[in-house]
Order: sequence, then C-alpha cells, then structure tokens
Amino acid sequence: MINLTINGKKVSAPEGSTILEAARGAGIYIPTLCYDEAVEVYGACGLCVVEAEGIPKLLRSCSAKVSEGMVIHTESERVIQSRKIAIELLMSAHDGDCIAPCQLACPANTDCHGYVGLIANGEYDAANKLIKNRIPLPASIGRVCPHPCEKACRRQNVEEPISIAQLKFFAADYDLNGEKYIPKKEAPTGKKVAIVGGGPAGLSAAYYLAQLGHEVIVYDMMEKMGGMLRYGIPQYRLPKEILDREIELIEKTGVKMANGFKLGKECTIASLKSFYDAVIVAIGAWKSSPMRVEGEELEGVIGGIDFLRTVIKGERTSIGKRVAVCGGGNTAMDACRTAVRLGAEEVYVVYRRTRNEMPADALEIEEAEEEGVIYKFLTNPISFNGENGKLTSVTLQLMELGEPDASGRRRPVPIEGKTETIPVDNVIMAIGQKLVADDASELEINERGNIAADEDFFTTNIDGVFAIGDAINNGAGIAIEAIGDADRCVKAVDAYLMGESFEARVPYISKRNEETIDYSDREVMPRKRPEVLDADYRKNNFDEVCKGYTEDEAKAEAARCLECGCKEYFKCKLLNVVQRYDIEPMRFEGEMPQKYTHDENAFIERNNSKCILCGLCVRACREVMDLSSIGLVGRGFKTDVSPAFSLPLDKTNCTKCGLCVQLCPTGALTERSALDKQVPLKEEYSIESVDINGKEAKVLVSRYDGKVIRVSPFDEISRKSGISREELFAKIDKK
Repeated sequence: MINLTINGKKVSAPEGSTILEAARGAGIYIPTLCYDEAVEVYGACGLCVVEAEGIPKLLRSCSAKVSEGMVIHTESERVIQSRKIAIELLMSAHDGDCIAPCQLACPANTDCHGYVGLIANGEYDAANKLIKNRIPLPASIGRVCPHPCEKACRRQNVEEPISIAQLKFFAADYDLNGEKYIPKKEAPTGKKVAIVGGGPAGLSAAYYLAQLGHEVIVYDMMEKMGGMLRYGIPQYRLPKEILDREIELIEKTGVKMANGFKLGKECTIASLKSFYDAVIVAIGAWKSSPMRVEGEELEGVIGGIDFLRTVIKGERTSIGKRVAVCGGGNTAMDACRTAVRLGAEEVYVVYRRTRNEMPADALEIEEAEEEGVIYKFLTNPISFNGENGKLTSVTLQLMELGEPDASGRRRPVPIEGKTETIPVDNVIMAIGQKLVADDASELEINERGNIAADEDFFTTNIDGVFAIGDAINNGAGIAIEAIGDADRCVKAVDAYLMGESFEARVPYISKRNEETIDYSDREVMPRKRPEVLDADYRKNNFDEVCKGYTEDEAKAEAARCLECGCKEYFKCKLLNVVQRYDIEPMRFEGEMPQKYTHDENAFIERNNSKCILCGLCVRACREVMDLSSIGLVGRGFKTDVSPAFSLPLDKTNCTKCGLCVQLCPTGALTERSALDKQVPLKEEYSIESVDINGKEAKVLVSRYDGKVIRVSPFDEISRKSGISREELFAKIDKK
C-alpha cells in the first residue's frame, strides 16, 4: 500500500492507483467530467487537477499515480483558479438553458416548465404537487397573478406566450375537486414560530415552516385570513370560497391561526419574541397612497384598497353615478370594474400615460373596456373640486410623452395651458399602498416608510425577528413576490432556529443568448382562451368571470410549450461542478463552436451545442460496446460529436443501449421518457434485476411520482441483448 496525505488526511491506496482513485477511496471529492472507470483515461476536462507539494505544476489526478509520502491539496488557491478557468472555457461554449426562462422570471421560482409539461401529459396530480412545492395557494394565485413568467415565455416569439397562470388555475382546481394534496411534514423540532399577518406572505411562510417540523401560529388583525387576497381582490376575480378551501388545507398541515389580533393592541413584537423562538412580521401594506392633489379631503374621494375592502366586507353596496379611478395598475382595474358592478353609469380611468404603458394586465384592461369603462389616457388630476365639502368634479391636466424615465417608460409631461374638467360623484385613488407605520413602530423603518429588512436573510433590527412581503424595503408588490419572500425567509429562519449557517449565494446557471434563437421551424399554434362570462351579464354581478380551462383545453395549451429548460437539469454533472465556484464565462465569450441542433431516434435525443467534448460517449461506444456509432468529427474549435458523415442516429449501427446517455455529464445526450411531452423532472432511480433470455440482467429504472417513466439497460447482458425499451418496461410492470 502507498501512504499519502490528501487535504491533511492520511490515506492509503494500492500501488499503481491514481490520485483520483485514492481520493475517492477516502471519501474526498475531486471534480471530473471526463473520467469513468468503464473507459480509458482521457484527461479532457482539466477539472481534476490537484497540487502536490514539491511538484511545480498541477497534476491531473485521473492519470497521475500516487507515490509514497505525497502531500496533495485538492482545493488550494492555484487549483481553484485553474478549475475556474477550465469551467469558464467550457461554459463559454455551452449553449443551453439550465432552467426555462419562465421559471427564472417567477419571483417564487415556481417550476413552470415542469408543471406545464406534466399537464400536457395528463399528469394533473403530479403537476399540482410540483406547484405546491412552491405555492400553497395555487388556485388563488392562478386566478390573480399578473404572471411575470409569461412575459419571459419564448413562445411569444412564435405567436403568444403559454397561458401559465391559467394552467396553474386548472391544476389547482383539479386538486381541490379531488383528493386534496397535503405535503408531508418532517419530525417535530420543538421550535415555535409566530407569524404576524395572514396574507400570502404570512400563510406561505407558515406552510413552509410547518413542513420543516416547526410549530407555527399565524396572527392576523382581520376577521378572516387571506390578507389582500381576501380584502383587496374582488369576488369576480377570486371567489373567496376558493381562498377559504386553500387556507383550510394550510391549516391541515398543522398551522394554527388566530384572527382579530393587532400589533400594539393585543401584543407587541418584543413580547411575542419572548414567547416564541422566532417571529416573522408579514403585516402588509393596508393604507392607500395619497396623490397629494388639492381636494383629497373632500367627501367622495376614496383610496383604492379602502374602497375594495369596504365592498368585499359588505360595508359599501353602492357608489355615485359618475366615478373617476386614478391609476393604471391592477388595483385601478379592480376598482373601476367594481364600480361598474355597484351601478355606476359612467366610470373613467384617468392615467397619465398611454394604454401601452399601463402596468395592469392586458386582459384586465380589455375586459374593463368591454364592461363600459372609459379610458382617459394622457391625463393627470390636478384638483378635486367640490361644494360644501363634497366632491363635484375633477380637473385633469392633459399630458404628452417625453423622454423615458428610470422605469423605461416615457415620462408624461404636462401640456401647458391644456386642462379638462369632468363632473364626478366619486374619485378612487388607486396609485399604490403603504405600510401603516404604527403597526411596525418597534422595527427600524427605512426612508421609504417601510420596514428595513436584510435583502438576503430578511432579518430586522431585533434579533430573531424577520420581516417579509409588502411591508418591507421597496414596499407593496404582487402576491407571488410576497410568496417568494416567504420561501427565502423560511430558509433563513430554519437555519436560525437550528443554529446552522445559511448561504444566500445565487449559483451560476447557463442561459441561452435570446438573440441567437431561431423559431422559424416552430408551428404556429394559437393560444387557448378559456371561456368567460359575457360582458353584458357579468357587469351586473360579482360572479367569477373566467370559467377556466376544460381538460382538453389545458392539455392543448400546455402542449404548446417549447421545452426550453434542460431535461437533464436535476442530474447534470456539469452543473453540479459549475455551481461550486463563482465563475464569469462571459469573459471568454465568442463564436459558439457548434450550432444548436436537434437529432433524435426513438430513445435518444442529441444536442451538440451542450457538448463539452469530454469524449465519454465516443469512448464508451468504441471501448465498451465495440460499435463506434459516434465519433469526434472535425478538428480544433469546430470539433463535434457525431455519427460518420453526420448521419442521423437511426441511420447508424446504434443499438440504443443508452450507455452514452448514462455517461454524458451534460444535456447533450438525453434518453426520452415514456411521457409524450418531454419535461425535466426530479426522478428517483433504482437498479433492478430482470430476466433476459434466462439470465439475470440489471436495468436502471426511473420513476416520477411513483410512475415508471424510463427503463434503461445497465449491464453488459442488458446492453447487448437487443431487447426493446417496450419489452424492458413490460418486465418491470410484471414485477
């Protein structure tokens, strides 16, 4: 035996062993992407380098042999710098998306690609489980989310984006109407957490913490839980019966709920912290933002969220005949459409920019117009006028668009001397909402009037007290952002409770250059639009406007997905190595050596743009299977892996054994699953025995949500048997 030291650990290895073999035998990790015991050493990736004391150059551990007394360092500064350069060179030529753009755009990091693909395959229960890994209120959020995911969807470059929010709506309703999914909980930790605020942020935090085994109670000042989902979203968009059913499911995870509790009245943050191990403040923003326009104090001038709340609570059942709503966001749309339903005869939306600049969802703008709402674009109120303290009219300043402002939208500029006065009975100011400062008087408040919370860990000026949602930092946002806050905050809270460290570093992922993607081969498939109530009917009541997708419509809409994300994401060896380091591949940016290609047979998909030329597939095909169905074609920068004469795989002697796929460290080679729509999933793998011609053979079985989706040969007997995948599936099904 040869004795050596690796990272300060005494190691013994057989004579003739490589440093890599010795390290693995001692449980010491050294990254490599081109090494496998089944084939001869190649040394292509350059990642397995280590530093040996007394030897000036770095050694490739996959080929360098151990010697007596060697002292090896696998993570020295020189080694890390060398690996980072090697990785940056590899990634600069790697043209692929680790994660689909829709998921990256979701503030809650919801696996949109995954659940859309599962819906396309008719796997609705599995889709809902995947959604509920991130969102505890999917039926509610699916109805009201302004879907930033869809703004990033590449399908819009063909015709229109996938209707991702509607598909979430469909899957969640399918669950509510069937066997309701409740996630499993970890063993109790004995830790107690109080959450103040029962809106989407607070409820989501409670849901995640309960799954981790913590005891959680949610306190809220209102009569019922739900926050702005209940008291800020009209019934016609979000039926409260749906919200109630979803909150009930959160309660079934063990979360306790207490209503009618207000900070400063029943209790203080400090007193809560004395009783609980941690406190999360998620009190929201319940005050309408003022417009600072002359006459705001007049009777008839109302704040947007104040107006919506009184209607939802049944405290307001009517409104004046002529109503002006100031603002261009979704709250303004909710306010104007609610005013129509309360019987207003003339409803104006006053907005200082044009329709194109409105931040409200385009569908909301369109449906409001169908219901009779009149838009007054390029106007801004300069005074609310009245008599005897009561509003009678609003004077509007006419505007024109100037240069773009910080938001990228063209700045509205007053047209000197041009105004318009319109008679109104009510003005609804829907330009934003703010924290009620008295509710957070114990916490540090920033210059914007919101709770100051750490951007990564959500900590406040009081130890053990965290803050999330609309009440913090930049103020009110959309519900899915509050849910994203809750998810990230819970990781920090859990680490705090368990006395562990928590890293907020965002690991590197590969993204394709949007400007280089060609969509010319994509079939035009119009977006499916769910049935909605007729405008003449719906404007007279608060019935839910959208009826949602039928099963056939949902599957057809989901099938439009372009499958942008990498199917090997959950087991990509390249990504596993890359994310260990902080890298900057862009400094080596240049021409891509291979074009984005797509070649497949019945079982294997091949995409050379993701290939890193490790050579494992070529060597395995030649050395193990004695086939040479694929090889290295070309020279230098333009080298790629391909069958001879660049033939399709089906035109070669490929036996579809799948060994090349199993060894490929990237998504360059993938094996098709039994699902019609291919989708990246976190599969569970097992090696199982089957009988092939009287011999015991090993196969690799992949399952998702209990369903077998892949069966691949895994030893010499199964690989050289010539048995089809259908026959392998049948053998597993019989077991």
